[in-house]
Amino acid sequence: MPSSQIEVRRQYTEAEETAIIDAVHGALVAAFRIPPQDKHVRLVVHAPHRLSYSPGLTNPDRYTFVSIDCFTGRSVQAKRDLYREIVGRFGALGIPANHVTIVLRESATENWGIRGGQAACDVDLGFDVNV
Repeated sequence: MPSSQIEVRRQYTEAEETAIIDAVHGALVAAFRIPPQDKHVRLVVHAPHRLSYSPGLTNPDRYTFVSIDCFTGRSVQAKRDLYREIVGRFGALGIPANHVTIVLRESATENWGIRGGQAACDVDLGFDVNV
């Protein structure tokens, strides 16, 4: 049950925002094999001066930062697949690959409170995090 936040430097239409959120979630379903209904993705729109970017970007207004918090256990290949999936899906939305930064933070299941305040290590998640 990854929890993701997408940060952007420009206002998108509601349909575009939904597509960006769905792109990250779809990438997580494909690469991490999470259940499709396990959707925890937020989109934050910053005023351009509040989100810096690397110099040299051709379209700085398209810079997109994605942070994903998840349980420890995914393989390096699953992480590579995730990054590739996100960038590919964003590309289909007009966000250039070199305008995307992705940060993955992993923590042990005992550090997540879910399903009514239970430690995730005490819950049958319904999916395997070791992919």
